[in-house]
Amino acid sequence: MPTHNTHNNPLPIIGSNFVELVAVDSTNTYAMQQIQAKVAEHGTAYFAHTQLQGKGTKGKTWYSEKASNTVLSVVLNVEKLPIHKQFYLSAAVALSVYDFLLKYIQNGIKIKWPNDIYYNNSKIAGILIENNIKGIQMQWAVAGIGININQTNFHNTLNNASSLALITKKLYSVIELTKELCTCLEKRYQQLLCEDYDTLLKEYNEHLFKKNELVKMKKNNMLFNCTVKKVTDLGFLVVENGVEQQFSFGEVEWVL
Repeated sequence: MPTHNTHNNPLPIIGSNFVELVAVDSTNTYAMQQIQAKVAEHGTAYFAHTQLQGKGTKGKTWYSEKASNTVLSVVLNVEKLPIHKQFYLSAAVALSVYDFLLKYIQNGIKIKWPNDIYYNNSKIAGILIENNIKGIQMQWAVAGIGININQTNFHNTLNNASSLALITKKLYSVIELTKELCTCLEKRYQQLLCEDYDTLLKEYNEHLFKKNELVKMKKNNMLFNCTVKKVTDLGFLVVENGVEQQFSFGEVEWVL
């Protein structure tokens, strides 16, 4: 199995152990169970042909048509990542999905805070990162990535979904593309290991969805307009509506 050195401790390359699951409730849950059973290894990629109860953020369900899309959870060793830097893991994963999609779609790809990837105004990918923390020490993370590849019809609750097939008018080998995504993830993980935090944050903000645009947001039940400015190193969204405000994950919702 290919490895790379991190402080004389070789870690497998992401995706070198690529596990295909016929059907699973949620790849993130499955990967977390492997970690808890102490059988998980860094870089193992769990791919599901069918996911029965895909997890989105804030308890939402991630719907995916059977054998049509990338449904992936990758086990990551994050022991070297200080807990106050955990947003950089999020940024690295988002950028790896951005890098991957850019190979097929030349423009219009943006990172929508906190964890979606959009093509123009349509969602093409979602990310869910779950951390395994002991005390104040990061240990493992599971990076769950769902990318719409060949699906062309979407659940009626998804009014703004798109896919690679819809955008490019081509069909793809889902497994091949998912392995390619692992290569993109490996590259960004290396950036994280090298503590190249400034570049990760800068690039994340360069590709930020609706940056410097006026958008509508909702806090509790209040709607308000604001201009998206940037995301901070702690993962707060900075907006402006007369004054600058910062919001943490889950505090506001986009109204698109």
